[in-house]
Amino acid sequence: MRGLGRGFESLIPTDLVDEEFDPTVVEDEKVSDLKEIPLNEIVRDEGQPRKKFDEEALEALAESIKSNGVLQPIVVVKEGNKYRIVAGERRYRAAGMAGLKTIPAIVRTLDAQNRLELSIIENAQREDLNGIELATAYAKLKAQFNLSPKQIGKRIGKSETAVVNTMRLLNLPDFAKKAMVENGLSEAVMRPLIVLEEDKIQEILPKIIEEGWTARRVEDYLKNKKQKSSATVLKEHLNYEREQEFVSRLSAHKVKITSKSITITFKNHKELEKLLEKL
Repeated sequence: MRGLGRGFESLIPTDLVDEEFDPTVVEDEKVSDLKEIPLNEIVRDEGQPRKKFDEEALEALAESIKSNGVLQPIVVVKEGNKYRIVAGERRYRAAGMAGLKTIPAIVRTLDAQNRLELSIIENAQREDLNGIELATAYAKLKAQFNLSPKQIGKRIGKSETAVVNTMRLLNLPDFAKKAMVENGLSEAVMRPLIVLEEDKIQEILPKIIEEGWTARRVEDYLKNKKQKSSATVLKEHLNYEREQEFVSRLSAHKVKITSKSITITFKNHKELEKLLEKL
């Protein structure tokens, strides 16, 4: 399954979970405590499968932390007088490299962590969740529980591909996410928009909503638009070649060809006389 390689992970924005679309935010607030914790009171999870971290990426993150601080808290569980990292070891390491003494952390008990994971999984299995809420639930499992799309799929009974495709909805701009939720648009309808620029999404989204487009119609529309765009490029190229041929044959100053006209530009009356002789 080549499409789910390492590069594909970068297409899934899971660093920040938008509470507006988080179906378990209420449960989370009940079992979580946000604190500033001294780095020397935090220990890594020895069971964490990831042992090596890219030094260049860590240095880049450390520079970002120096400028902007830690934008997303790490997640820890209390164990005795220490806190064990559940998610966010890269941020923890980079914060140390940046010279920070403390780091913002979401503190949960081990039992609360397990209960919240179960709650998110139960929510992810609900049929009434919209695509953005579902994608947010998956993102939360990945960002705060270190679960891969494959592991998430196993827990909720879906394929890895299905999980990844749903999570990619988080790449949509905020206005598109809100429109998807407010208008009950399906994942299949919205997925083709993920690769488009924002202005293109703004152009097509009202049509999808007002005319009740199906996923097939969205795909056909984008396919036709792409074909027309390619045809336009080819046409412009052919016109350019013809224009240069006219310039060469007529010794004209400038020639412009459109679908319905040929415009020949001349500098003065003498040049016009020469052009008329050659025509």
